[in-house]
Amino acid sequence: MPIADNIKAFNDLLKDTQARLIAVSKTKPNSDIMEAYDVGQRAFGENKVQDLAKKAEELPKDIEWHMIGHLQRNKVKYIAPFVSLIHGVDSLRLLKEIDKQATKNERIINCLLQIHIADEETKFGFSGEEVHELVTSEEFKALEHIKIVGLMGMATNTDDMEKVRSEFKSLKTLSEQLKSFESDQLKLQELSMGMTNDFKVACEEGSTMIRVGSAIFGARNY
Repeated sequence: MPIADNIKAFNDLLKDTQARLIAVSKTKPNSDIMEAYDVGQRAFGENKVQDLAKKAEELPKDIEWHMIGHLQRNKVKYIAPFVSLIHGVDSLRLLKEIDKQATKNERIINCLLQIHIADEETKFGFSGEEVHELVTSEEFKALEHIKIVGLMGMATNTDDMEKVRSEFKSLKTLSEQLKSFESDQLKLQELSMGMTNDFKVACEEGSTMIRVGSAIFGARNY
């Protein structure tokens, strides 16, 4: 199906859920993004800073850009002026750099803390214990130009949807637990979980953002 039809189909699927669609446009040309944009899609996800910065410069300014890949500290400065949401914050050191660059740009940058919920060691993220330590630390409370608006997690890459469901449940439970620590820096409203293969289960478990690429744009261009 054309990209525009895929966007409409996903938004129809999501209309009875809490989730909204983040169209993962990584590796895709501006023309593909504009096809989605022209039917109302505004939130797009990129995983490489260089591509994200280039597309933000070239495409309409009302696009909401999400950084969904692993973010290196030395590259935060390139997206700090405009990024809408950073999905994968996985360390205090990265959070401090985002705060530093947000201060320079006189803005508050919204972030999600990435939680390691999968079996695979290759995935990044805090453990539940580590994230509790983070949000109660004085170093975290001293950050004035970031806001943690939710959590992000990627489930194990498996066909076992009950395993996936249990991992998403654990992320939802952790989010509820952390709400007792809410502050100016911590307002947990978002749960970014669910991709092309598991978004239906994620929506059932309370996802507020699903990240879908190949089912909208086709196979990635490597």
